[in-house]
Amino acid sequence: METDIIIVGGGPAAMTSALYALRAGKKVLLLEKDSFGGQIAKSPRLENYPTIKSISGLEWSDHVYEQIESMGAEFDLAEVLSIEKNGDTFTVKTDYGDHTAKAVILATGVEPRKLGAPNEEKFLGKGISYCAVCDGDFFQGQDVCLIGDANTALQYALMLAQKCHSVTIATLFDKFFADQILVDALAKVPDITYHHNLNTVEFLGDEELTGVKFQDTKTKEEKIIECKGCFIAIGQVPNNDRYKNLVDLEKGFIKVNDRMETKTPGLYAAGDCRAKEMRQVVTAVSDGAIAAVNAANYLNTLK
Repeated sequence: METDIIIVGGGPAAMTSALYALRAGKKVLLLEKDSFGGQIAKSPRLENYPTIKSISGLEWSDHVYEQIESMGAEFDLAEVLSIEKNGDTFTVKTDYGDHTAKAVILATGVEPRKLGAPNEEKFLGKGISYCAVCDGDFFQGQDVCLIGDANTALQYALMLAQKCHSVTIATLFDKFFADQILVDALAKVPDITYHHNLNTVEFLGDEELTGVKFQDTKTKEEKIIECKGCFIAIGQVPNNDRYKNLVDLEKGFIKVNDRMETKTPGLYAAGDCRAKEMRQVVTAVSDGAIAAVNAANYLNTLK
């Protein structure tokens, strides 16, 4: 398929890029390997976006999806394997075929960071999950463990406490790194307990998860938390190596200037996949708008 701008990704930065590119009169194709909405679609509440006091991440992303769909955006569920540039044309190769465009915006986001502890892969889908929004309902009335110490982890804990028998939080360090409002909310829920300074040693069980073994980083004592489910929320990592023929990377993140331009003319990056200080929905939306406007302007210079 040939179009004006190909956007790789389906989260806030990608969909905002599509919105601004469509408003500039460009044809747009979004390529996403999983589902449209991005990481924010898995968040139980979005409470720091201007004009909206509180909304679920899924509802917010659905609104944006419907908006760009009504404007003529095209979508394809496919994994991008590589991108090549010949002259002024980019060829985007996917597992379901190739697409071409004169400009490309990379808005690939990030993936859940894994602990790398023994049996983590074994129990994935059998007690271990990286998304409480997706899988929390499977543990109604059960005891669950949550590993993490920042905003997402605490949001997950508060949500899980509404449906699970108990929620036990384990953090690697001696404090939470979340917004104070979430820490205060946590203290008001009796079904949530937490333990600091715990390093994950091993996930326990035969066919399904039965508990998690930790070691206290100070006393070196081992502690086992029995649970039917364990949710891991320790951050995200980029997956940009497949584009390194066209971009410069900084700790895996794509380097751009303030116009969201990479080192390759016509190739832009926006959102969590790019090197920057703050990764929030509002900054992803800003990146997407900037990338799309500059991509549209770049296309106009080719005519």
